[in-house]
Amino acid sequence: MPTIDVPRGLKGVVVTETALGDVRGTEGFYHYRQYSAVELAQTRTFEDVWHLMFHGTLPDAARRADFTAGAAALRRLPADVRDALPAIARACAVSGPLSGLRTALSLAGAAAGFRPLYDIGADQRRADALAACALVPTLLAALHRLGRGLEPVEPRDDLAHAANYLYMLTGQEPDPARARAVEQYLISTVDHGFNASTFTARVITSTGADLAACLTGAIGALSGPLHGGAPSRALDTLDAIGTPDRIEPWIRERVLAGDRIMGFGHPVYRTEDPRSRMLKGIARGFGGPLVDFAVQVEERTEAILAELKPGRELHINVEFYAGVVMELCGLPREMFTPTFAAARVVGWSANILEQAEDSKIIRPAARYTGPLPPQPVPAA
Repeated sequence: MPTIDVPRGLKGVVVTETALGDVRGTEGFYHYRQYSAVELAQTRTFEDVWHLMFHGTLPDAARRADFTAGAAALRRLPADVRDALPAIARACAVSGPLSGLRTALSLAGAAAGFRPLYDIGADQRRADALAACALVPTLLAALHRLGRGLEPVEPRDDLAHAANYLYMLTGQEPDPARARAVEQYLISTVDHGFNASTFTARVITSTGADLAACLTGAIGALSGPLHGGAPSRALDTLDAIGTPDRIEPWIRERVLAGDRIMGFGHPVYRTEDPRSRMLKGIARGFGGPLVDFAVQVEERTEAILAELKPGRELHINVEFYAGVVMELCGLPREMFTPTFAAARVVGWSANILEQAEDSKIIRPAARYTGPLPPQPVPAA
């Protein structure tokens, strides 16, 4: 079979067609189906966007109520999964809730009887995806609390998706402004092109595996610090700098040493990340010393990067102000990336549903560069 050489990391290579959305990096724009993702985050609920990704349309009031109620009814953990969570939390005491989610979601899929996507129809695939997406926030919140020696908090059907997530984490009904801020963050991170975790989910889907297997693979890809681990690291940078007078020397020293400044730069965007622009506005709405310092660090860092790395167009990405917003909303830092997963599971699932319509397995080739074969096998 003839082979085609492609760039490392498949950069710029189109591997399939999708109706779910796209990222236009040179324009600083991305969309879910035909709508601006940022505009959706500013004007719609998380459940609306979930419906859009699964069904292709934004719901009217009646359909929103039905969809929201249906998703809320699926939040509670099966008994077998709930009973296993304490052991999972103990085993993941160091690695954290995202690591535990891989095991817990796999168990939940088995307990629910998820069958290979290849063997079931579109309606059952969508039902499995809805159940998994509804369950992920409950699993994450329970694992977080168990890891801190606290009992899990049962979900509430009367709270919206984001508010219920915060409630399960803290045991207290959240302030509406903070619940809305987290909801806007969740909407803004539902999907973002063929990133590593989304592509992983689609590769596994192409094998016909069950939905839990596809999502577990995506979570594994997200756990890498080059993909989903930057929001807390961006805040760690603010902590390390400490005061405004240290911004200039701290940033210059790292840049000249060739270190990466977490929260700056993106593999696709060559302009300001539109998600960061929106989250910066949310952060400024809260105000306070952390926000003021973050703005100072952003402005000085971008100026230094422009001076020391001319032509690179290194701007803040979503993680920079995502960390600030989540900190202001009371989310612990170890839950920043898991919270990202609580949103992205909807995008992964939508991609899984789309990929499952294509029965062609994704099976690229590799160029062998080892010792020239065949060589004699040495005697034992």
